[in-house]
Amino acid sequence: MRNFRYLVIFFLFAAPAAALSALGPGDLPDTSKWYFHADFKEMRSTEAGQHVYGWLQKEVFEDVREDAGIDLDKEVDYLTAFATEDDGLVVIIEGNISQDTEDKVMAKGAANGSLDKFGSGNKTFFHIKDDDIDIDGGNIEIDMDSFDDGAFFSFAIKNKLLVTSTQERMEALLADKGKVTGVRGEKGQLFVLSAERNLMQAGARTDEFDGDGDWDSNILRNTEQAALLIADQAGKIAIEAQLVTTEAEMAESLASIVRGLISLQVFNDDMDPEIATFLQNTDVDVDGNKLTISVALDPEVVVAAIE
Repeated sequence: MRNFRYLVIFFLFAAPAAALSALGPGDLPDTSKWYFHADFKEMRSTEAGQHVYGWLQKEVFEDVREDAGIDLDKEVDYLTAFATEDDGLVVIIEGNISQDTEDKVMAKGAANGSLDKFGSGNKTFFHIKDDDIDIDGGNIEIDMDSFDDGAFFSFAIKNKLLVTSTQERMEALLADKGKVTGVRGEKGQLFVLSAERNLMQAGARTDEFDGDGDWDSNILRNTEQAALLIADQAGKIAIEAQLVTTEAEMAESLASIVRGLISLQVFNDDMDPEIATFLQNTDVDVDGNKLTISVALDPEVVVAAIE
């Protein structure tokens, strides 16, 4: 059932939550391989965030509404997603999810897939099997333990849509009322970037990336983790990317490579002005084995560069 892919779109644009406005290290299971958190409520309420949100409305929400009949604009405040070594993929969508949306999801599952009911009482959840579910990231693919064996979903927790790739994780989420408890400070745990007005957060172990072209590079081969933060900073869009390298010396080497690449491209006459502005304002810093790349720009410039 290809329409089911719209449940998965939530992840692609975008770790575990009961009304999380921001994600912290203690909110992730210690075996997490990657995470994503988007705060649509914050986007709607901040000056810079509204520009990002407007782009999502035009490029994402409208397509989902037309094809799946679900209005993300009105019903979703937070989207959180993560994958662990043992329990596969988890997506938690939180907001004012209407009965109409629940009915549409159930109807599509019943009409286009093999829909099975599990649980009892108010802890009901469902499994939908679809051999055609396809998540394709183009040149970059993340080993996300996707929904190849179907997906489990539930509306049993008020104002949440829970989606998992395993029955065990769904049962655990329902038992904990949709909450996930992480362990802060575990060795090797994914780190999380944060700011006062988070819009999006993401992170991954770099061995989870599988691609070719620019991603098949020394930059990823010599790093262990990567994290990304997009935030509203005094009306500007602040973007910060951080890489944890295998050695401190490697962080310095990669910083030199990144600065060199930026310098080469800034004076490229064929480059779009928005991209050139983006690069000219980019800072590259090293602290131990951490390489940080950051920039803060007017939201119009950021959206133009994305487009």
